[in-house]
Amino acid sequence: MRIRLRVDERPPRPDLKRPLINRTLQVAIDIGVFMLSVLAAYLIRFEGVPREIYAAQLWILIVALPLVRSACFRVFRVYAKIWKYLSVYDAVIIAEAALLPTGLLFLARLGLPERMTLFKLPLSVIAMEFLFVLAGALGARLARRILWESSQKQPLGPRPAGGSIVRALLIGAGDAGDIVVKQLQRRADLGVRAVGFIDDDPAKHGLVIQGVKVLGDTNQIPQLARRLRAGEAVITISNASSRDIRRIVDICDRARLKVRIIPGLFEFLRGKVSVSKIRPVVIEDLLGRQPVDFDSHFSRVSGPYRRKRILVTGAAGSIGSELCRQLAGLEPASLILVDKDENGIFELLGELAEIAPGIRVHPLIASIRVPERMTAVFERHRPEIVFHAAAHKHVPLMESNASEAVLNNVLGTKILSRLARRFGAERMVFISSDKAVNPTSVMGATKKIGEIIIQSAAARSETRFSCVRFGNVLGSRGSVVPVFQKQIERGGPITLTHPEVKRYFMSVAEAVRLILQAGTLGRRGEVYILDMGAPIRIVDLARDLIRLSGMSEKEVGIRVIGLRPGEKLFEEILIDEERTKASQFEKIYIAPPPEVDRAALASHLSALIEAAHDGDDEAVRARLSRMGIGYKPGPRRAPTGHV
Repeated sequence: MRIRLRVDERPPRPDLKRPLINRTLQVAIDIGVFMLSVLAAYLIRFEGVPREIYAAQLWILIVALPLVRSACFRVFRVYAKIWKYLSVYDAVIIAEAALLPTGLLFLARLGLPERMTLFKLPLSVIAMEFLFVLAGALGARLARRILWESSQKQPLGPRPAGGSIVRALLIGAGDAGDIVVKQLQRRADLGVRAVGFIDDDPAKHGLVIQGVKVLGDTNQIPQLARRLRAGEAVITISNASSRDIRRIVDICDRARLKVRIIPGLFEFLRGKVSVSKIRPVVIEDLLGRQPVDFDSHFSRVSGPYRRKRILVTGAAGSIGSELCRQLAGLEPASLILVDKDENGIFELLGELAEIAPGIRVHPLIASIRVPERMTAVFERHRPEIVFHAAAHKHVPLMESNASEAVLNNVLGTKILSRLARRFGAERMVFISSDKAVNPTSVMGATKKIGEIIIQSAAARSETRFSCVRFGNVLGSRGSVVPVFQKQIERGGPITLTHPEVKRYFMSVAEAVRLILQAGTLGRRGEVYILDMGAPIRIVDLARDLIRLSGMSEKEVGIRVIGLRPGEKLFEEILIDEERTKASQFEKIYIAPPPEVDRAALASHLSALIEAAHDGDDEAVRARLSRMGIGYKPGPRRAPTGHV
């Protein structure tokens, strides 16, 4: 089906007269500037009105030269620029357009014979006329911008109730801070007044940006907040590291300042900072790692997905739905959404209708473990690229439902890889997990087997197969952060499995960009791994969430309940035997595929899937232990609802 905007949602017809009037006004002002520049250059050069031959030059140039310069401005597309958005780049374009006629006049002055005196202008006139043109053209546009910005400083709505104004310190006196302070000055309705900048660069101290002074460094925040009666701090550093954000939040906590932050690079790639996007600090900002910047590789990543039929399994899940959102922006021919969760697919369709209204979408309620259903999907839609994100992922639940874990995670992967080869898909990407490394859980073991299935399929197919392995995704359904947040909302306590448990974390957006990049690289079933930095102690994560909620650890409480079935204290990303190497993308590494004994794999898989069909969980665990995948089950006990 094709998602379209409803008729009553069509944007209003644009006013075509206004741009024409503005452009005509620009041309008229420029011609006036050009004429005055010629006149001023001669009046200054001759200290009055020139005589004889130079008087003739003046009257010819005052008519002809403005027409030539106006034509050059059109050729250089100066009039396609919007005055109120004048930038340094626009100023360079104007200078280039002005320099061309000046260069021709200079060449005429040097190259023409003496008898053509009428066309040999004095060098001083040529130089002064150019400077006047440049100053006049830029000055007119700058004046227009100043007038426009002054008009925008009117309130865009009523001030907050009671007319109260929040006095805010802006932390970061860079480009983003400059944008934020300008917007705050225009948006009086927001009720926020910038009373000073804070920056750790001593060279900026004492400088004034948009009328707001840089007062000191972050260590001075408490005393500056008291002196200026500030009630809020806004972090205006677009690429701030999590370590810096954590340090700033700690200082502001001591100063009893509410802390907010502008969007980071990851949240608004190719976007602009806006005061409407300023938000409270969230747990993602305090991650102990610096997100990898994928934006510089955007064109290389987006190309392979443009105008392709793309199938996403588990499309309603946290990873699958974000995959669909990002793929929708890469201009695919169609998106084929496969999931058993009809409510999740329904909600995803609504999101896609908003962010990419023209995209062709095929929503399919289906199970990947039913071969007949999946064969019909491939026959009808012929996907060129397959992202396999569907999986049972909850470790303790899969310990007590081992057969279901195998049927979904193993059988489903086997069916999809076979169909991808059979129907000639160009690429297939399998979403794996750090729990596949030296697995102690059934879920981790099924993910490891999934990697082996993909690597085996890659060895005998033209389809490009690859696997993506990463740690925990912040905010995904059923993950630790939403569970902790619900426990805090209920008044606590937070239930913690062990005080020394550590996990790797990444944002959903970052995980999906890794997947998209891996999809452009994989050929032989390689496992792509992101350098995720240092793992985070879950107890520190819990304390950060309590602090961000505005409560104290004493109020909420943290209770240790012991490790759950299949859990480790520490998750690994690599197997010791894997010899990783760098990929062409920053901080993405490749684990080469191991040699796979296909005959032994087929025998093991057949027995494993048969045991799972019989619902024999003990036989499933026994088979997993004999498959040589490093599976070493830990002690089992009944799963609980605690995290």
